[in-house]
Amino acid sequence: MTTLPKAVPLVAPGHTRPVTHLSFSPILDDNTYLLVSSCKDGNPMLREWTGDWIGTFLGHKGAVWCTKLSPDGSRAVSGSADFTAKIWDTFSGEALHSFPHNHIVRTVAISRTSSHILTGGQEKKVRIFDLSRPDAEADLLGDPGATPHEKTVKSVVWVGEHTGVSAGEDGMIKWWDLRTRKLTTSLAFPNPITSMELSVQTKRLVVTSGETVAFIPALPSTAPTHSLNLPYSPSSASVHPILQDRFVTGNLGDEWVRVHGMDGEEREVFKGHHGPVHCVEFSPDGEVYASGSEDGTIRLWQTTPGKTYGLWQGHSNGG
Repeated sequence: MTTLPKAVPLVAPGHTRPVTHLSFSPILDDNTYLLVSSCKDGNPMLREWTGDWIGTFLGHKGAVWCTKLSPDGSRAVSGSADFTAKIWDTFSGEALHSFPHNHIVRTVAISRTSSHILTGGQEKKVRIFDLSRPDAEADLLGDPGATPHEKTVKSVVWVGEHTGVSAGEDGMIKWWDLRTRKLTTSLAFPNPITSMELSVQTKRLVVTSGETVAFIPALPSTAPTHSLNLPYSPSSASVHPILQDRFVTGNLGDEWVRVHGMDGEEREVFKGHHGPVHCVEFSPDGEVYASGSEDGTIRLWQTTPGKTYGLWQGHSNGG
């Protein structure tokens, strides 16, 4: 009987506080990709696809809750507890501009052409900034005088050319036409939204709320929403971008990373972190998923343990 290789995660150190968010770039022109991590230490970090450190973005004066990369990997946008969002040059590490807010920025998104960013947070508002006019006032989404959400905005994503989606602790997911700044449609959950990420390849939003994980068409359509109830409350979830046959979760109730089939069946439980898991994300090629924890580390896990990939050298890696 052959034993399957044991999953041996790569540990990416460097952060000094809990890791709050992870985001991969798409596959870039050179067939690699990047990973950016956010942390309560205020210093987002950029890494190669292997997990190797490239650089740290220095300039925020408070916890960073969210950082995302532009589709071409040349820009990063971050949102922080210092009441700012910043846009960065990923080659030089320089902050190109800082966008002031009136409260904590919890979430950011960047357009496909890197021309605009969306921000949301504890002001309960969603703003759109034009990067070609960085000193101009931001536009607010929704009706004048009204806040789009009744509670903190936990996540914003940019879908396609001109659709924005926001998710809040009020349990609402809202789709916006970014040309008119008006609401297109909305979806209500009975519990606060704890995470919402765009799975570009599967064209779905992956949402966690209470004990539910939902896979929702990214653009409003007649396609069904696939929703599952788990025996715990996931903090974050990510679907395999190619196979679309499994998803990975973290949760704040223990220190484990779980892999589930799309029917909800638990396939694997991985122990390695020394604190609750705040965020998980599949790489764009589906070969790796990353987890970020209260313990301040990022762990990279192979989808197929034992395969030679990046810094994993086949079966010699302790499998």
